[in-house]
Amino acid sequence: MGEDKIFEKIVSYIEDHLEEDLSLDTIAEALNYSKFYIARTFAQQTGCTVYKYIQGRRLTLAAEKLACTEEPIIEIAYEAHYNSQQAFTLAFGRLYHCTPQIYRKKGIFEPKQPRLSGVLLGVSSTVCMISRMGGRMAA
Repeated sequence: MGEDKIFEKIVSYIEDHLEEDLSLDTIAEALNYSKFYIARTFAQQTGCTVYKYIQGRRLTLAAEKLACTEEPIIEIAYEAHYNSQQAFTLAFGRLYHCTPQIYRKKGIFEPKQPRLSGVLLGVSSTVCMISRMGGRMAA
């Protein structure tokens, strides 16, 4: 199987399990590849790590909930796999350059980490924006 097909399987698995605890070990076990092979394949296709992509997707889905629902911010933070509203606010601010509360007041959803699909023709400018920001974020 080519690396493009494996990449599609990785992305599909991540997207189908974003609400669960996801680790490289979990993904590797589910897809029957080594975690090192999955990490390398994903990084070659996107220019970022699996972990950063998962963070970006979870924060993007959280942004959509903030803009489109009245769900409490703390609940959105927990659903995005942050252990506290403070950690979520810090991570969200790094990606969206505002607090979740301000983002909610704007009421306009702007996806920062879209779902990856198909074969990438070069690295997209939106892929793994978090990885370019530096710093560590909780997930």
